[in-house]
This record gives sequence, C-alpha cells and structure tokens, in this order.
Amino acid sequence: MADAPNFQTEMRQLLRDRVVDTARRLVITEGWGAVNMSRVAKEVGVSRPVLYKEIGKKEDLAEVVIRQEVEVFLVGISACLAAHPDDVVAGCVAAVDFTLRTGADNTLLKSVLARRTGADTTLLPTLMTETEPVLGPAVDAVTTAVRAQYGLAELSDTELMARTESLVRLALSHLFQPIGPVERAVAQIEFVIAHIFR
Repeated sequence: MADAPNFQTEMRQLLRDRVVDTARRLVITEGWGAVNMSRVAKEVGVSRPVLYKEIGKKEDLAEVVIRQEVEVFLVGISACLAAHPDDVVAGCVAAVDFTLRTGADNTLLKSVLARRTGADTTLLPTLMTETEPVLGPAVDAVTTAVRAQYGLAELSDTELMARTESLVRLALSHLFQPIGPVERAVAQIEFVIAHIFR
C-alpha cells in the first residue's frame, strides 16, 4: 500500500505555489519594485512571519520565482533533445530554438527586460549576472540531459560540461539581449554547436 500523502507537505507546497504565482503576477503587472513581503503575504492570505518562515527574504523569493521559470525551459530542452535521439547537433539546435522562442513569449522575462532601463532593475542581476538561479542550474541540467540522451563517451564530464556551458552562455546572451530575429540567433549558435560537438 502506498504511503498516504502528507497533509502538511501538501499545504506547504500549495502555499509556495500561491506565493510564487502572486509574486510572478506582481512582477509582470507592476514590476519587481511592487513586490514586497507584506503585500505578498496579504494577497496570499497568510501572515508575514509565515511567509518569511516558508520563503525567506525578498531576495529568496526572487530566486524561487526565477527557478520556477527556469524549470519550464529545462523541461522543454529535454524534450527537444529526446526528439533528436541520434543527433546531438540537431537536438541542441532544437533546444536553442525552443529556448529563444519560449523566452520571447515569456511574460515574466519580457516584463523584467522591458524595465531594464528604468529604476526598477533590482531583479536583473539575479536573472542575468549571478550564477544562481539561472546559469548554474541550466549548465548542470543541460549537461546531464545531453549525457543521458547521447552518451558521448569520448568526452569526459569536464569536457562535456565546458561545451554545454559555452552553449548555455551563448543562448542566454541571445535570450537576454536579442538583436535580431530568433532564426538569425539560432543560425549563429548552430555554427558553434556544430564545431563543439563534431
């Protein structure tokens, strides 16, 4: 007989989901500057001490919100790799295409990037320049997914991670600072992928 779900665990997850959804909505509609723990607690329907105990400070909330967005991308990337089971280059190109197109349509990312020239830029460093919560987890997850899908036994773990880190950094650069159509960016990155994986 399977263990019954833990009620307390389910309630904590429900609370976290509501907190993240509320913070995400506020960022999209009003910007990160409108997000404060008192307001989030009130909108979710819990006390500030409960919110601080579950999430932490505002900076911790930023990481939780961004990490959830990153998970959406990582699931799609894995699906792209799986759709090209025998061709690492085609799989990685498809993953980059998915990432850039999904990013272009992502309302949270668009909202944050649209405010980069205003006073409300406090979420940008967390998103763009710090190793966590985007770059580090993305490199780890993509490296693991590429190894699982394609093997690439000829590459050591260090060599594979170096290649995927280059790929992830390049994709993030185009995602955060687009200067042309997605097709152009994908073609540029495909040239690099073809060289690092063949």
